[in-house]
Amino acid sequence: MIEYFFNAAPNPLKVSLFLEESGLDYTPVPIDTKRGDQHSAGYRAINPNAKVPAIRDGDTTVFDSNAILLYLAEKTGKFLPQPKQRGEMLSWLMFIATGVGPYSGQAFHFRNMAPEKLPYAIKRYHFETNRHWQIIEDRLEGRRYMMGDIYTIVDMAVWGWAPRIPFVLEEPDAFDRFKNIKRLLDELDARPAAVRAHALSANHAFQTEMDETAMRNLYPQIFAPDVV
Repeated sequence: MIEYFFNAAPNPLKVSLFLEESGLDYTPVPIDTKRGDQHSAGYRAINPNAKVPAIRDGDTTVFDSNAILLYLAEKTGKFLPQPKQRGEMLSWLMFIATGVGPYSGQAFHFRNMAPEKLPYAIKRYHFETNRHWQIIEDRLEGRRYMMGDIYTIVDMAVWGWAPRIPFVLEEPDAFDRFKNIKRLLDELDARPAAVRAHALSANHAFQTEMDETAMRNLYPQIFAPDVV
């Protein structure tokens, strides 16, 4: 049985969707990052980076959400495109992992969490977040899914972060511009597996308050000595 270490953030949500879509047996293990569960020695043995999600599948541990998606897809043979599209799939999967997610997270951080409001940092990450999502939007033009007519792990990777677009861009009507992304979101949200994936997070009492303990656990660099 797969042990699945998760919380309610965008990256774990992708894996929740795959697990629910695939029907794999798994045991959910909530990791409350605001309370610091990710820094325990036991969890660091699973993910040295002290982030969620992660899985333990027998003797195999996998961390990083898109790596987990790929591992589980190859394990089950599900939600993969045709073999001739493998390179294209990997490109989009890594584009989301190294671009869309990080830029979206940093756009949120520098605008909302950083102790100093640095105009250039805010401008840079806002620009790059918008640019990356526009690439996804353009990719979906004329396509039902990211890989064409086939629902794959690339769509799950998009689905995890895309609901945050209006928030990270501070643009409530952003989906008026990102109509193709909104169409994909609406389709995936209607799937029973997506409903169950959301319910998995909602059924656990993760801390929501951003108190000083949470700030120290999530953003330790704020409290670290300045580097000269």
